Amino acid sequence: MDTDRIVRTFTDYFRERGHELLTGDTLLPPPADPVLFTTSGMHPLTPYLEGRPHPRGRRLAGVQRCLRTTDLDEVGDRTHLTVFEMLGSWSLGDYGHTRSLRWGHELLRDGFGVPPERMYATVFGGDDQVGPDDESSDTWRELGVPVEPTGDDNWWSHAPVGLCGPDSEIFVWTGDPGTPPQGSPTTDPRWVEVWNHVSMRYRRLEDGSLQPLRQPNVDTGMGLERLATILQGHDSVYDSDLFEPWMRLVPPLWNLDEPSLRLVCDHLRSAVAVIGDGVRPSNTGRGYVLRRLTRRALTTLWRDDPSRTLSDLPAELLGHTLDRFRQPGGADLVREVLLDEERRFGGLLERGRRVLGRSRFEGPLSEEDYRYLHDTHGLPRDLVMTLRTP
Repeated sequence: MDTDRIVRTFTDYFRERGHELLTGDTLLPPPADPVLFTTSGMHPLTPYLEGRPHPRGRRLAGVQRCLRTTDLDEVGDRTHLTVFEMLGSWSLGDYGHTRSLRWGHELLRDGFGVPPERMYATVFGGDDQVGPDDESSDTWRELGVPVEPTGDDNWWSHAPVGLCGPDSEIFVWTGDPGTPPQGSPTTDPRWVEVWNHVSMRYRRLEDGSLQPLRQPNVDTGMGLERLATILQGHDSVYDSDLFEPWMRLVPPLWNLDEPSLRLVCDHLRSAVAVIGDGVRPSNTGRGYVLRRLTRRALTTLWRDDPSRTLSDLPAELLGHTLDRFRQPGGADLVREVLLDEERRFGGLLERGRRVLGRSRFEGPLSEEDYRYLHDTHGLPRDLVMTLRTP
């Protein structure tokens, strides 16, 4: 099942059940939101989860483009991405958590063809403030799905203060098809979480206490790339059809080990998406995130061969990403932005090498040295460390 069909299956399912579809066509949050980029499917809906009526109604679903930098150091493994898409469904004070779980089970089983015996669920087991989520446990048992109670892993919160509640996660067995499922999600990593259903029924106050919401909600999120990887029988998100042109065209272009190849493909693909949303490189805010992504990719490329250049990127890669994220800017503009940043970074590296070649920087650097290099020469700590690495 290719990614486009996965999206259609998901959106058609919820549209048939009275949900209005949201497009999630930008990484940029609303102007009044202090967050740089949208980080989850529920992020743009926060005011409505707080109780404001949504103009499209109380049942919503859609695909939201997201960007997270909290896992940048993990990019290069099998699962982590910087820009990704989140499938989501929401009940704004309408139906309850039990119905959401039943629909989730039905869609995975009948819509996506996941065998019921390859599913497992986890639920909140309770703590000193809230009792165990027996309602979800009973629902899973009625559906014939094994269930495991946990602690904090099944308590969702967006921040230390604010909306929160117990959640139930659905896992799919990804072991060898000939191997019966073994263990549980907390004991065997071959159980992979695909869908989180949050019963958003509390607000945590500054003093740590919980206040029940006047409008209990249901918020679900399912990573599209991870789901595609599982349904397509791959071991890595980079093997799915979403990355097919990148993983086909980049290896012949630049000889990279597997983690470096994944990082370069992720960061450049993410940079294209950010540029497509109108962001330009800078030293602050969103522009700095874009700059950091581009320069991390260049640092990896130039580590073994300084002659590598982003001008070698095939237009197909830029166009594929812009088409995937429905961005009309054009590959030529994106290439121009990337090459300009490459020139700037190359110049900064040359200046950095000259500065760090001075005798005062021969030994270990102090905090005062790092401040001087940053404030006087514009050399951030991570770049200094890179330049000093043999």
